[in-house]
Amino acid sequence: MPYSPAATRYDDGSFYRRCGRSGLMLPAISLGCWHNFGAPGSDSGRHGDEASMHENAKRMLFTAFDHGITHFDLANNYGPPPGSAETRVGRILHEDLRAYRDELIISSKAGYRMWPGPYGEWGSRKNLLASLDQSLGRLRLEYVDIFYSHRPDPDTPWEETMFALDSAVRQGKALYAGISSYSAEQTTAVSAICERNNFVKPIIHQPHYSMFKRWVEDGLLAACTADGLGTIAFCPLEQGLLTGKYLKGIPEDSRAKSVSEFLTPEKVTPERVNKARKLNELAKQRGQSLAQMALVWVLRPQKDGQVTTALIGASRPEQISENVAALKHAEFSGDELQKIDAILR
Repeated sequence: MPYSPAATRYDDGSFYRRCGRSGLMLPAISLGCWHNFGAPGSDSGRHGDEASMHENAKRMLFTAFDHGITHFDLANNYGPPPGSAETRVGRILHEDLRAYRDELIISSKAGYRMWPGPYGEWGSRKNLLASLDQSLGRLRLEYVDIFYSHRPDPDTPWEETMFALDSAVRQGKALYAGISSYSAEQTTAVSAICERNNFVKPIIHQPHYSMFKRWVEDGLLAACTADGLGTIAFCPLEQGLLTGKYLKGIPEDSRAKSVSEFLTPEKVTPERVNKARKLNELAKQRGQSLAQMALVWVLRPQKDGQVTTALIGASRPEQISENVAALKHAEFSGDELQKIDAILR
C-alpha cells in the first residue's frame, strides 16, 4: 500500500524556524541519515538482511515526515560504506516520497575522503562539484536543497571553495549553500569573501554542539547570527552518551560496541557517565528523558542567538517520536540552567 503522510504533520506551526536571514524555514528537529541507512548489518539495530534494513529505514523516514520533520540530512560519505546512505534514501525518495519532493529539504555535503587520489576530499572546486554530481545520481534528484562544504580545507583558498558552492547554486544543482565545522573566525572570513566576490552566501552552519561539546558558545553562534546564518547542531546527543543507554555500562547493542569509529568504548569515560547520570536525575525532575532534555537544551535561546534545528540520528522510528515529544517542554528556568552548568563543569 502506498505511503500517505499524516494529515496533521503541519498542525504545529511553531515547529518551524527561519534559517538565519534566508527565506527557508526548517523544523526544530531534523533527521540525520549518517549511521543507520547504509549496508545491511551496519546499523545500530543490526538489521542483517537487505529487506529488513530497508524497511526500517523507510519507517524512520515516514515517521519523521508524519511528525513534520521535513529535513533529511546526508553527506557523500555517509553509510557505511560511503555513498550507501544516499543510495538508500534516494531509493525511498524515488519509490515512496516522490510526490512530496517539494515538501522536503534534502541536504548533502562534500569534503571528507570519498574516493582515491588527490581530488577525493577537501574543498577544491574539482572535489566539491564532482561529488555533488555523484550525490545527485545516488539520490536520484535533480537538485539538493542545501549543499555544504563539510569541513574547511587548510590548503585550498577559501575563495575557491566558496566559488564552488556559488556555482552549485547558480547551476541549479543546489538551492542553498552551507558550511560545516568552520570556526567563528573562518565563518566570518568566508562570509566576507562571498560579499566581496558577489558569491551566493551560505545560509547555514552545521557545527558539533551538545552539552559535552559547547565550543559554539565561544563566538561561533554570535558569528553566525551577525552574518545571517542559521545553525544546525549535529550530534546533540553525543552518539547516545546523552541518552539513558550508557548509564549502567556499555550495552551489547550500542554504537560503542558496533563497527562505528566515531564512538568507541574508550570515549565512554567514567567522568562522562557520571555527568550523564546527574543530568538524567535533573531530566526526571523535569518529566523528561535525558535525551529529550539534551535536545531542547541545545535549542534554547542564548544571548548571541539560537540554534535553528537539532540534527538527530535514530536507529528505530520510536526514537524519532520520543525526540519530537521533547518540544512539549522546551523551557528552562534560570535555576535549571545553573544546575546544568554546574554539572557540566
